[in-house]
Amino acid sequence: MNELDEELQTQYNPQERIDAAVRELEPEFWRHKKLSDMSKEEWEALCDGCGKCCLNKLEIKGKIRFTNAYCRFLDCKSCLCKIYPHRFEVVSDCRDIDLAAIREQPRWLPKTCAYWLLDNGYDLPDWHPLVSRKASSVVKAGMSLVGRQLINETKVKDYEDYIVDWEDL
Repeated sequence: MNELDEELQTQYNPQERIDAAVRELEPEFWRHKKLSDMSKEEWEALCDGCGKCCLNKLEIKGKIRFTNAYCRFLDCKSCLCKIYPHRFEVVSDCRDIDLAAIREQPRWLPKTCAYWLLDNGYDLPDWHPLVSRKASSVVKAGMSLVGRQLINETKVKDYEDYIVDWEDL
């Protein structure tokens, strides 16, 4: 691991991220703001930290199929990206989650994704950290990648061998 990786890994603590959002942002901002009107900080706070968007996916016959192979920069304990500020520079196919990505068809974000839920008229679930105020609620609800059988993408030869049909995808 290089020095940059070590530095970035120490910067991301899931509970500190939620505590800062609760402290600095308007309570329940997602209930009265459109995604397009949110600040960068509000947008970032919506991420529940599940890690599912960092799973490799395949498009087969017009449908997105998730695999249990994860990006090599995903920290599987925190479900956060180890290189988040530099992800687009380092990973050529890393996708930015913006309005276009949320609305893209076929849908490549998991059906539990806060961005997708809000854009489609749903509220955040009770286990979402902005609601529960606990980063661990995602794990306790079984909605994160923690505890699942995963494989680092660097060990995958054929992604079709790793397709999963988890209910929350």
